[in-house]
Amino acid sequence: MRMTFRPYPGMTIACAILFAILCGLGTWQLERLQWKLALIARVNSHMAAAPLTLDAIRAMNVDEAQYRRVSLDGRFDHAHEAYVFTTDAGAPVYHVLTPFILRCGRVLMVDRGEVPRERLDPATRVLGNVSGRTQLTGVWRVPDAPGAFTPPPDTAHRIWYSRDLAGIAAADHLALAAPVVIEADSAPNPGGFPKGGQTVVAFRNQHLSYAVTWFGLAICLLGVWFAYHISKGRIGLK
Repeated sequence: MRMTFRPYPGMTIACAILFAILCGLGTWQLERLQWKLALIARVNSHMAAAPLTLDAIRAMNVDEAQYRRVSLDGRFDHAHEAYVFTTDAGAPVYHVLTPFILRCGRVLMVDRGEVPRERLDPATRVLGNVSGRTQLTGVWRVPDAPGAFTPPPDTAHRIWYSRDLAGIAAADHLALAAPVVIEADSAPNPGGFPKGGQTVVAFRNQHLSYAVTWFGLAICLLGVWFAYHISKGRIGLK
């Protein structure tokens, strides 16, 4: 009895290349998993930290500043509210974006929270549009840019379909101090609207399952290679 090992060269080379690709994809997903876990830990750390001043947060790079809490002192320019359409639990809602004029004169855009369609008109929530000097705490966010399929804004009604800060600022001839939106915290507004605290910290993390899939396919390919050669008598004992 002797061991036979005579694999088909062409098939073996092709399977070896595919096996290497599958293992490479699995390894890449494991690297992505570590990156995603580090990102989640950093964001949670930022959200739990004490609020910073505007000058302190502007001294940071984009990644380090993202999701940091910041304290601002100034007043809202309610006359230039803009509305961003979205949904909440399947119901249509609008995020109220309002310019916030700091005491130094610089302007930032604040996402004050969401209102239902029947509260879109500021006249239905007068109590919530506080006038005069105020302080607020919010989350520093660089919003996603409008996508290729984002509908154009309804500028006549000041309704947008993404937080397009450049477009919103241009429509009102505003010069923003930073291309960010400050997401107001959950401190209640008089009258209940807008409802702040809408910051969502949720990151899709399926990299481990993807890695298992790629490595599983690599093992299956190896098994098929062995089974085929054994069935042809190219590998085995004789």
